[in-house]
Amino acid sequence: MELVFLWPGKTKNQHLRALQEEFLSRLQFFCRARIVETAEARGVKKNQPGRVLEMEARGLEKHLKDGYIICLSDKGKMMTSEQLAKLLEKQAMVSAGKIMFLVGGFLGLAPELMTRADLQLSLSPLTFSHELTRVILLEQVYRAMNLIKGYSYPK
Repeated sequence: MELVFLWPGKTKNQHLRALQEEFLSRLQFFCRARIVETAEARGVKKNQPGRVLEMEARGLEKHLKDGYIICLSDKGKMMTSEQLAKLLEKQAMVSAGKIMFLVGGFLGLAPELMTRADLQLSLSPLTFSHELTRVILLEQVYRAMNLIKGYSYPK
């Protein structure tokens, strides 16, 4: 199984970046996992959100190849950790073992990316910053991998 986490821009908060790297490192025990940080939209005025989304979408699309695409969305399906584990286990078998998670920037993901998604996933009805969302996603995927392998993971 290969897990690919895609998002525009680097995580600027050093504490969140350290947590992100910690969970990525832990995931390596279970499978190949990597983060792909594409270019953030630069030089675009903040009053042009459509242009920002379009520019960021172009960078992300370059990395979307074969595999199962999960886009994070506040309107997506909510799952328990156990349900996420079952989904990942199933998709690892049927999608050539490659699962791609897309996390948007501060404006989210462009509509054209959302339509390409095999699944739109919501991590919570609460709103998180895009940088914190990255850490939460990595932790939940790490938790799911522990469940798949039958290891205990504290609640």
